[in-house]
Amino acid sequence: MLRMHTDIVDLRQFYHSELGRMAEQAVNMALSSVWARMPEGVPVGLGYAVPYLERFRADTERTFAFMPAGQGAVNWPVAELSSTALVFDEELPLPDASIDRVLMVHALEFAESPRETMKEIWRVLAPGGRLVIVVPNRRGVWARMEHTPFGSGRPYSRGQLTALLRETNFTPGASSEALFFPPSRRKMILRLRHWLERFGRSVWPVFSGVIIVEAQKRLYQGLPVAARASRRVFVPVLAPHGVPSTRVRSPELKAPTAPRALSGAQRSL
Repeated sequence: MLRMHTDIVDLRQFYHSELGRMAEQAVNMALSSVWARMPEGVPVGLGYAVPYLERFRADTERTFAFMPAGQGAVNWPVAELSSTALVFDEELPLPDASIDRVLMVHALEFAESPRETMKEIWRVLAPGGRLVIVVPNRRGVWARMEHTPFGSGRPYSRGQLTALLRETNFTPGASSEALFFPPSRRKMILRLRHWLERFGRSVWPVFSGVIIVEAQKRLYQGLPVAARASRRVFVPVLAPHGVPSTRVRSPELKAPTAPRALSGAQRSL
């Protein structure tokens, strides 16, 4: 079943809100424990990963943000040359073994075919390349609340995510958890978030809001990939669907004739 992406406008609004900024800080802290430095590497963010790529791109040669067509895209980095591309997650516009690391945020839970998406990531990762996935935890409170992006799509358990990685020739490695404070906009709850994050990580890690897993591309096996023609095309949306065109062409109107060549005297005017 096709799972609709959260719209890019909703994602930006969430991360510009106070709750979104607190969530970003908590996830970034957890990411730091599994994100090894990669000087002069080339990472790619898939989904809506720009709030997290911003923190790590200073240590990289170049960073790209791939945003799914169903979600929409925005320019990033702000006030710089854009490193954003609108893509289909099963057909990434990259050659084989060309990327050192992929960070998936707000991506896997919306994939139409998670296995095909993971195969495509395996294809574009270089030997020894690493994948870091952030997904909503199916046991957590955040996956049950629809006012944040983590409450949309298909949440995963740690066992489900590990099984998917192994099926698609990735070796799971370091892992972490984040978002132990409830997704509440109340000031009192947000003030307690640091204490709740520390307490939750030590007492009830299985109930985190998100699961973060790092995995390495496995090389001693190959994934058979059948050659296929793309079944998707980009269709620009210039007006809301269902709005009739205001331009009506009369059936009696003839096609315009080509303009006559100007004489030398006319050209000199």
